[in-house]
Amino acid sequence: MSGDDITTPEHPHVWEKTEIVLHSQRSYGSPYTDVEVWMDLTGPGYEGRVYGFWDGDDAFRVRFVATSPGRWSWVSGSNQQDPGLTGRRGSFEARAWSNDEKSENPCRRGFLRPTANSRALEYADGTPCYLIGDTWWSLPTYRYQWIDDDVERPIGPDMGFKDMVRFRKRQGYNCIATIAAFPSWADDGLPPEVRIDDGANTCLRDAWPHPSSGSAKDMHNEGGRPFLFPGKVAGYEDVYPDVDRINPAYFQHMDRKIDYLNGNGFVAFIEALRRDASQPWERFHDWPESYVRYVQYLWSRYQANSCIFSPIHFDCGYGSISSRAFNDIANRLREKGLPPFGALVSCNSHGSSLVNFGNNDEAPWLTLHQIGNLRDHNSHWLLTDIHNESDPPKPAMNGEPYYVGYPPGTPIKPETEEADLYARSGMYGSFLSGGLAGHIYGAVGLWGGDVHPDADYTMWDALPWRSGDQMRHLRTFVFSEGTRYRDLVPIADLVYPNKTSETTGNRGWAYCARTPERDLFMLHFEADCRAASVRGTLFEREYAATWFDPRTGEWIDAGTLESGHMCEISLPPFPDGDDPSSTDWAMKLVLTE
Repeated sequence: MSGDDITTPEHPHVWEKTEIVLHSQRSYGSPYTDVEVWMDLTGPGYEGRVYGFWDGDDAFRVRFVATSPGRWSWVSGSNQQDPGLTGRRGSFEARAWSNDEKSENPCRRGFLRPTANSRALEYADGTPCYLIGDTWWSLPTYRYQWIDDDVERPIGPDMGFKDMVRFRKRQGYNCIATIAAFPSWADDGLPPEVRIDDGANTCLRDAWPHPSSGSAKDMHNEGGRPFLFPGKVAGYEDVYPDVDRINPAYFQHMDRKIDYLNGNGFVAFIEALRRDASQPWERFHDWPESYVRYVQYLWSRYQANSCIFSPIHFDCGYGSISSRAFNDIANRLREKGLPPFGALVSCNSHGSSLVNFGNNDEAPWLTLHQIGNLRDHNSHWLLTDIHNESDPPKPAMNGEPYYVGYPPGTPIKPETEEADLYARSGMYGSFLSGGLAGHIYGAVGLWGGDVHPDADYTMWDALPWRSGDQMRHLRTFVFSEGTRYRDLVPIADLVYPNKTSETTGNRGWAYCARTPERDLFMLHFEADCRAASVRGTLFEREYAATWFDPRTGEWIDAGTLESGHMCEISLPPFPDGDDPSSTDWAMKLVLTE
């Protein structure tokens, strides 16, 4: 690549993270807040502005990908008249990956995008993708320890981040969810809920403690914390940081973990901040400009990685500003063309992103919907609501379903069949309710990053739990008819009876989705379901019926069933022979020719 002392690979692959490094020739009191840099990038089928970020001292980086093979060129720019930042030029030749190389790592197929019907996901080359994810919110911190060597260590206290990735990769996972600044509060030794009051404004700090596992506020990494102290809130300078002083060293250590995920075929779902830190940000800093700057920094830093972005981790309204306030943030960035290479933008939600942020007229920035944080089967209908009401249609998934071992003190203990039942209800109930984009698993120990030896469950306790391993069987079920799952329409009432009166918990409900042609029906029955019938079939036609065991991934032939003149089928007894069922089962009905 040419570019006046600027060195990058001369022949990068398409969809391969590439960067230029610009060095300012002027001094700035606050380069993070005062300086904006970019490149105007041109290549086959692409022309756009790609923003960069300050990375400490006089260094500014612009990260980018070539989206197709061929000749590319760029010219740098800045809001400052700085010869080190403006007017630099370069060009390069991008080359394609071979089919074998793409088979080794699906991230080489390009960033995720909606399918043609906007209900599911695929890579940029058209290869289908169903996300199988895990929840590692504190991934950037020391709790997911980085070990430079590649020696494989057993799951236990000595394991590192790479060991965890290798373990999940063998189980078929392809997505990890994290919060970039988690949390930004200091480890001040104060109670978890503290009201910060300057006499005019009050905000609630919810520091997400784990009393048995050490303070969840101790979330630094080798580079420190995401923002610098002391902060600007009078009387709480050592509690809440100065969010206008970012710490590049923290994110440099996060970089290598995101790169490692991509290098192993994982998509990273990166949320900017947890909602409880939004109150003091809004009340004691320049809102929304300061927050727009931070999210732009984050998205610019990871825009050349295979990621899904989110402007906020909105896990509940407690301790947060209004969810609608984040529409202004994300819509501003969308208008600037961020993210520039089509990365999806989503949001972990309290209930539903459609409910929290609104439809496309209010939140055009949302390109992937989510539900989450309500834990019981009574929440799955929110995916059906998204499927029916999102205008235009957008893919959806459950980003925080039932968490094994949650809430603290639950009588449903991990590594019991009851906990596994609940987790599988989240998996299959969400998929058949419209969650055709994927599913993200969660468990205590993992989502909090618990490493303290006195924790009820540490990360190494939780990683090998059966419920997490059974996510691989969900993928088997989803792809059992190839890509036909992308056409499924969720209609729970097609199977009956389909609900007991138990609105909380994850027993006694059944789910159904079918293709518009009515040639494929997919079903799931929680434990305690009664023998059922399916309606809405084709008139007097035969269907091949197959039970699916979600514990083992095994298929059980249930014979050929014929629909009657009322277009319904009486299903055979559950494989366990019990009525109601003693455990959960899935099934598919495929029209025979």
